[in-house]
Amino acid sequence: MDAVRLPDLVDDHLAEARRHDHGRSAQALHPGRQHQLRQTLIAMVEGTALGEHQAPGEATLQVLRGRVRLSSADSATEASAGDLVIIPAERHDLHALEDAAVLLTTIVPLTTIVPEDS
Repeated sequence: MDAVRLPDLVDDHLAEARRHDHGRSAQALHPGRQHQLRQTLIAMVEGTALGEHQAPGEATLQVLRGRVRLSSADSATEASAGDLVIIPAERHDLHALEDAAVLLTTIVPLTTIVPEDS
């Protein structure tokens, strides 16, 4: 059984994000395109954003550190460390209101999974 120490990863990825012009760093924690459940740690420096995009299916966002704003055409939600947000099944974006790290969890339909030998 593998375990991941999230506070250490958050520290590492926030440091990495600060070194990049785009102000972001990410790592797949439950990797592999052959899995339905996918979890990704995303670190963002204050003021950076993940531009508008479509959710790839069911998804949640757990804020591990800092504060973010998740916006869609119809609404916006601010969330801080400890909050869990259901991502709408519509186009949305994510803004870091301060240095932040989030855990993105998605469920990808079986029909979009790529076999291991591809």
